[in-house]
Amino acid sequence: MSSDPRSVAVAAADGMLHFELALAYEVFGSAPAALPGPWYDLKVCGTHAVRLGRFQLEPDRGLDELARSGTVLVPALADVDEDPPGDLVEAVRAAHESGARVVSLCTGAFVLAAAGLLDGLRATTHWAHTGHLAARHPRVEVDPDVLYVDNGSVLTSAGKAAAMDLCLHLVRRDHGSAIANVLARRLVVPPHRAGGQAQFVTTPVPDQDGHPLAELFPWVMRRLDQPLTVEDLARQANMSSRHLTRHFRSTAGTTPLRWLLTQRIRRAQELLETTDDSIDTIASASGMGTATTLRRHFQRTIGVPPDAYRRTFRAPAPTFTDSTSPP
Repeated sequence: MSSDPRSVAVAAADGMLHFELALAYEVFGSAPAALPGPWYDLKVCGTHAVRLGRFQLEPDRGLDELARSGTVLVPALADVDEDPPGDLVEAVRAAHESGARVVSLCTGAFVLAAAGLLDGLRATTHWAHTGHLAARHPRVEVDPDVLYVDNGSVLTSAGKAAAMDLCLHLVRRDHGSAIANVLARRLVVPPHRAGGQAQFVTTPVPDQDGHPLAELFPWVMRRLDQPLTVEDLARQANMSSRHLTRHFRSTAGTTPLRWLLTQRIRRAQELLETTDDSIDTIASASGMGTATTLRRHFQRTIGVPPDAYRRTFRAPAPTFTDSTSPP
């Protein structure tokens, strides 16, 4: 095994998404001009020519090369309902046992979880799959709100563009902020983004016909401006608070109170994006009560204050030019 984290192996397997794999190749495969020393030694590793959507990729080395590398990158899987390939899981586990720094991009976290690398650790993945990851691997502390999690030798990123955030974080760890900033400018991306992936979540909980909570979710969403407790939710669902909590953990991957707070934040996001309402009005409409309470929870959950969020996500009003006016 290489003790140098700049010896990088990208795992490749059928069913991976080409965006994250290509992103990793772009970051670690081409050195910025200002680099004073050596860059990364990058290899793509797999057992055979792999299918990435409509593309086919021929790996440089076999999966056994992962255990001889200092850093192992696991790109996203397209299908997280199926078990990840067994040979990939074993190779990733062997690499970690050999001392490699193992990094997942987006749903690559399901490979790390299957290998047992995330047990007892905080981790993340694409927000659309965090509940599934938590339910499938209950020993993993899934954080649905962050862009990435750095546990030292095991790192996970949220979806899509958050993979870039984590890759730049690795460059910053290995080469310093100045080089990471140079690389970010070349890639035309920010070297560091404020906030977490909670800024980009749109669907709070998937619809599940026949589920014991299927009728509770819309009932709550119609009453977000009202004070609600776990007991209120349990009474409406006709079950005990303890039973309600078990259903919430299996369905949403979180507790009823945290889910309720998340929905209030989502409502505030929607109003910040689509209205000119004051922060006080939005606080009342989302059940936060006061602007102070909304700002505190919004900053803690989203990572940026409400005003900054509105500036980022509120589309500017269209401007019209009167074609009959003289120039």
